[in-house]
Amino acid sequence: MVKTSTLSRSKKFFSYYRPYRGLFLADMLCAFVVAAITLILPLCARFITQNVLGEAAPGTLARVYAMGGVMLALVILHTLCSLFVDYRGHMMGALMESDMRRELFDHYQKLSFGFYDGQKTGQLMSRLTNDLLSLSELYHHGPEDLAIGLVTLVGVFGIALTINVELTVIVFLFVPVMTVYALYFNRKMNAAIRRSLEHIGDINAQVEDTLAGIRVVQSFTNEAVEREKFAHENRRFVESRRDDYLSSSFFSAGMTAFTHLITIAVIVFGAARIVRTSLDLADLLTYLLYVGILVEPVRRLVNFARLYQEGITGFHRFMDILEVVPDIRDAPGAVDLAQVRGEIEFQGVSFRYHDGQHDVIKNVSLTIRAGEYVALVGSSGVGKTTLCALIPRFYDVSEGAILLDGRDIRTIRLRTLRQQIGVVQQDVYLFAGTVADNIRYGRPDASRAEIVEAARQANAHDFIMALPHGYDTDIGQRGVRLSGGQKQRLSIARVFLKDPPILILDEATSALDNESEKAVRESLERLSRSRTTLVIAHRLSTVRNAQRIIVLTDNGIEEQGAHDELIARSGAYASLYQMQLEI
Repeated sequence: MVKTSTLSRSKKFFSYYRPYRGLFLADMLCAFVVAAITLILPLCARFITQNVLGEAAPGTLARVYAMGGVMLALVILHTLCSLFVDYRGHMMGALMESDMRRELFDHYQKLSFGFYDGQKTGQLMSRLTNDLLSLSELYHHGPEDLAIGLVTLVGVFGIALTINVELTVIVFLFVPVMTVYALYFNRKMNAAIRRSLEHIGDINAQVEDTLAGIRVVQSFTNEAVEREKFAHENRRFVESRRDDYLSSSFFSAGMTAFTHLITIAVIVFGAARIVRTSLDLADLLTYLLYVGILVEPVRRLVNFARLYQEGITGFHRFMDILEVVPDIRDAPGAVDLAQVRGEIEFQGVSFRYHDGQHDVIKNVSLTIRAGEYVALVGSSGVGKTTLCALIPRFYDVSEGAILLDGRDIRTIRLRTLRQQIGVVQQDVYLFAGTVADNIRYGRPDASRAEIVEAARQANAHDFIMALPHGYDTDIGQRGVRLSGGQKQRLSIARVFLKDPPILILDEATSALDNESEKAVRESLERLSRSRTTLVIAHRLSTVRNAQRIIVLTDNGIEEQGAHDELIARSGAYASLYQMQLEI
């Protein structure tokens, strides 16, 4: 991950306002109107107490009513602007949050398997939800609270200076102390909020892990174990919130206390000046009104400080992910594949998951002819699945190269490379939705007739039609309402619909009963015709008819050849085969 500079992050932060400049300017205009009216209302009261009531002239009552009408009009305008700020401003924040969520989700889809190998799903979800929600509040309320708070605060001090300079200087003496106090607790809040966001991500990860494996949890009656794991993460979250709330409480209570101290100072020193006849009662009442107004900008600035800490922490967590450069991406000048024959060549390929770790695959050189049916066998952990995962560039080779029809796959655009490869895995993943939705995933623009034909080819049509709503039957989260064989046949139908020239079958029948295995195997044989096919197999009886069997060991390719040929050699393959016969 390459972190950008603070300046670059700042530019990125403000860039999300760009599509909503008009709305933002209208929102800020209304915020300034709200602040201005807040400052004007006490002056209206001062005018009545000092200029109108102080002169016992004819028409005094009419002037009082007229000023009351002006104040009423100002209140109505204040209310309308406040409504605009609260509603349209919130919508602006929600739209910006939506933009950022879409950008982060798009970025997630660009990141490789290597990234996800080291991440918790719950933490990634938390950055899409909790972090961006906090950031949305900052985007909306932050500028408003800052503008209204500063305008009102500056306005109060400016007007207060015109009333009495000495009282205003006394009030100003509190400002440096308040600033130091605020900065200290701001830092403590920032640290606590970051811990809190990390812990809520851990809670999400724990919940996602437990719910995804709920069948295992209940089958082992380990609900108590999961409750304890959740309770542990929950306690960590509560402790982090405790630190946050403690710092926030000291911050808020301290700022409120400073406001009360200012009020007391104004009352005491103002009363003393009235006694000395250097201040009249109308000015003191007006001054007290403005000191009362000080509570509002202080509250807004306190709220801004809280929103800033939560929002900017969320923004940095958002950027930490957004700045992760996908380690597998299109090279400059990468080309599209026009037509693929399906010849695959491994040239001295080695692979390790991380620098400094041991090689999972060592110096493998292998050529698979177009249309050839090849099986990869060997003990667990020798890299059979990993070797196949290198072909669609789910991972990139550490050394050597893989060629497709004579072209290095790193010079081919990822999208077109992966469009040429179909993968059928042992662990089938189906999405929530209907049967038709899951088959259509192989080609989103497929017609209903094409979906049905793909299902027929996969030996799936008959069982689909027996479902309550046929192809429109909802299969539940991850296809929980289907059997293993049914899920596998839907995944094969998906690949039939995709119709790729290269096929990778990763132990696609090992977890099935005999009847389901027979149906799946028939559909796989139909699927593999005229395609370059790589089969990863643990049960060697399933690959006896392969044109070529590649035996992998920790040292790379141990031997290769047809089944009968390898049995005759009495080598590694013969030993594996005999071992399985004895089980």
